[in-house]
Amino acid sequence: MSEKTAITPATHTAPPAKFSHGVRKGNILQVAGQVGFLPAEEGKAPTPAGPTLREQTLQTFANVKAILEEGGASWDDVMMMRVYLTDVDHFAEMNEIYNQYFEEQGLEAPASARTTVYVGLPKGLLIEIDALAVLG
Repeated sequence: MSEKTAITPATHTAPPAKFSHGVRKGNILQVAGQVGFLPAEEGKAPTPAGPTLREQTLQTFANVKAILEEGGASWDDVMMMRVYLTDVDHFAEMNEIYNQYFEEQGLEAPASARTTVYVGLPKGLLIEIDALAVLG
């Protein structure tokens, strides 16, 4: 039986509660909900990438990708993504950003499954994304 391993890239701060940014067990990697915080800087509080949905979404993708890579996975291994938005009016814009990002990544078809829901996030944060990957 394989052990459960916590995944925390160097770009990420320690989580604010008792959870891991990612957890791998065997060939399963679960990425916890990531937001658009810029890479961690020693002694600085986490800072959002910017006030716009585009800036935060692209940084959120970078944060998810960092955990996938640290855990030995890639976007091609992702089976399911969940997107959490704070504003229903952001849905169309987020889809445009999402589609463009994954086209630029050159992902192999088929795309992962995805769910999008609307939630409350800490002030200033507009999007959160988590992912489930199954490795080879």
